[in-house]
Amino acid sequence: MDFFEAQHQARQRTGLLLFYFALAVVGTILAVYLVLTILGVILLDVNANEVQSGGSGYVPAGMDEEIRATIFSPWLFLYVAGGTSVVVFIGSAMKLAQLSSGGGAVAVELGGRLLSAEPADADERKLRNVVEEMAIASGTPVPEIYVLDNENEINAFAAGYTPSNAAIGVTRGCMQRLNRDELQGVIAHEFSHILNGDMRLNTRLIGYLAGILGLAVIGRLAWSIGWRAELFGGGRRDSKGNGMVMFIMLAGLAVMVVGSIGLFFGRLIQAAISRQREFLADASAVQFTRNPRGILGALAKIAGVGSRIKEAHAQEASHMFFGEGLAVNFNALATHPPLDERLKAIDPSGHLLEEIQDEVTREQKAADRQAQAEAQAQQAAAKRAAQ
Repeated sequence: MDFFEAQHQARQRTGLLLFYFALAVVGTILAVYLVLTILGVILLDVNANEVQSGGSGYVPAGMDEEIRATIFSPWLFLYVAGGTSVVVFIGSAMKLAQLSSGGGAVAVELGGRLLSAEPADADERKLRNVVEEMAIASGTPVPEIYVLDNENEINAFAAGYTPSNAAIGVTRGCMQRLNRDELQGVIAHEFSHILNGDMRLNTRLIGYLAGILGLAVIGRLAWSIGWRAELFGGGRRDSKGNGMVMFIMLAGLAVMVVGSIGLFFGRLIQAAISRQREFLADASAVQFTRNPRGILGALAKIAGVGSRIKEAHAQEASHMFFGEGLAVNFNALATHPPLDERLKAIDPSGHLLEEIQDEVTREQKAADRQAQAEAQAQQAAAKRAAQ
């Protein structure tokens, strides 16, 4: 594969997608202003109709035109844009502060166990040796290594802000099912995420999405406050108070809907960015190892074994994994490209992949025969013990 060209294309697409993500945030701000403006006009029209029908209305006489002028003033837009930006910023800052301690915090949330410096287990020694070799080859500090003992399928991830506080997590299935070359391909892929700044990008995207989510939370809170006020005190207020409660409820509902829609499109763009960075990391893994067989073999085994993560926190970190960590019903929300596309990008001719798939099939048959022999031996031992 021409991995330099693949890297160049992936970076170009990522830049375009980041621009779309910024547009999504701006569009969310404009949508909040638009719905609040529409709600203000509607409520003023309701007030005018009530006054014409002989009621007192909830806006004092003579003020409706002044309020209407305020609704369409640029100052209101600045207030709404400023308030929305503050909510997004605070939500993002709080989430980023939570993640600032480094990749180890993410690994622990996913059920990871910190690997000791001199592990006794052969698979764990193989993992540590491969990580240390790649750290030396890339000129970066050796990251913390975590093992996800309860995960039997093939997957891995890199998390953190910088190479100095990075962590690499590997599932038990990844260590046990992959040979050394395949494991090296996976680890090289994760080091690409470290060196190309993907970890920092992924962490920031999590923070930005948390900020947009904050809008939906604020909207839900406003709706809840208005609904409770209407439920428990509606009969004791005048029309002005009822109008204000109605505005709070409708505004809260509108902001909640806008925030939810913004979050959905943000996740779409986040997933698209992640897919492009996976292509980049695959190309970089080939560059680092000069051995496409390694990562091809790992991806081929994922096709047969799977890469799902059972831990509940996998949703937040799904875009950080080597393979698709969650079942996805909507392809646009997939954080990883389809396996056949990744395989074809690495081996366009498909000849090398055919050889690897034959090897994987032979290995699987041998493993099945061994497992069957062990099961028969256990049954025989149990019969002897019973006699």
